[in-house]
Amino acid sequence: MVPISGLDKKSSLQVIHKHGPCSQPHEEKANIPTHAQILLLDEVRVKSIHSKLAKNLGSVNVMKKDAAANLPAKDGSVVGSGNYIVTMGLGTPKKNLRLIFDTGSDITWTQCQPCLRSCYKQQDPIFSPSSSSTYSNVSCSSAACTSLNSATGNSPGCSSSTCVYGIQYGDSSFSIGFFAKEKLTLTSNVVFDNFLFGCGQNNQGLFGGAAGLLGLGRNKLSFPSQTAIKFKKIFSYCLPSSPSSTGFLKFGNDGLSKSVKFTTLSTISGGESFYGITIIAMSVGGKKLSISASILAAGGAIIDSGTVITRLPPTTYSALRSAFRKQMNQYPMAKPLSILDTCYDFSKYSTVSIPKISLFFEKGVEVPIDARGILFVNSISQVCLAFAGNTNDFDVLIYGNTQQKTLEVVYDGTRRMIGFRTGGCT
Repeated sequence: MVPISGLDKKSSLQVIHKHGPCSQPHEEKANIPTHAQILLLDEVRVKSIHSKLAKNLGSVNVMKKDAAANLPAKDGSVVGSGNYIVTMGLGTPKKNLRLIFDTGSDITWTQCQPCLRSCYKQQDPIFSPSSSSTYSNVSCSSAACTSLNSATGNSPGCSSSTCVYGIQYGDSSFSIGFFAKEKLTLTSNVVFDNFLFGCGQNNQGLFGGAAGLLGLGRNKLSFPSQTAIKFKKIFSYCLPSSPSSTGFLKFGNDGLSKSVKFTTLSTISGGESFYGITIIAMSVGGKKLSISASILAAGGAIIDSGTVITRLPPTTYSALRSAFRKQMNQYPMAKPLSILDTCYDFSKYSTVSIPKISLFFEKGVEVPIDARGILFVNSISQVCLAFAGNTNDFDVLIYGNTQQKTLEVVYDGTRRMIGFRTGGCT
């Protein structure tokens, strides 16, 4: 556990979209991915989650000698299209860094000087450990170093008695470097000493100018676990409903609304870091789909902040699509967009009426999906149903971030509960 200082429990960070104007005001348009590219990256992420849970991983040899080795591309840790960024302070004096937060990852890392092998281009100045009075490396013989195996899927390396981490993501992005301890500043009054993180010396990937990644998974090296003494593994977020709006990421249960509806968190076999959920039914236009709960449960289900489009068992998706198309038959259809096969041309309409879609969880919890979570807008002439089917019914169901828009989603890792509050972002 990480020692803490500061008594302010109002630990809330602003969340911005990775490619929104708040994130990179000078980002060249050529660097902003198209909707089709976003969906393609999303498919890569989903496949890496599925392969990880199917235990298709090969072992990865992280460097023996220095921070110079490359990782083969078969490990299945997930990232790629993690879309949401928060700012945290690292070191003494504090340096602010923008990090992608991801409930599907455990280890927190940032790029570090002197970038012994490679650093990609980031918005903030790259963190310099030699300029911080509170930085220290973790030794190869420490328990923390040994823990890297479960957090990254890779055995740690050793360089001059310093622990070396390596993590590879599903889209072949990776970070390799020294495992270290440092002072982490959440807000001016909330500071954590000796926070374990990766100081990346060889980094490549599609991180959209962010300095690294904040791991919010369930492993003991994740941020919620390391800060559990203060926050009791409780955090909540509201994701921006458009690239130009903002959301929040809060830690602890201070100010938690009584209108949050809680259901049980489960654990997925082979994916203990993921947040497992149990969806028992879905409805379209107020009518439940005639699918059995056993189909929805066949491959298990997780909620993931980094997957864009919710992936359903194909049997479920087929029933959803059929019911949705039936209630939308007054509108002309458009060509499919990547993985989205139910698209409409609204160019001749000033208003449209779409059927409501709800997810039903254990403990009688109904979560209505906001209209912005039902449709994925490529253009006014190509607006698509924002769900997709998995390859088979035994692939894990993934509740993605498009369908989480306008909801406050509350994770309580200690009580093993997850909660939803409709309209929780206002």
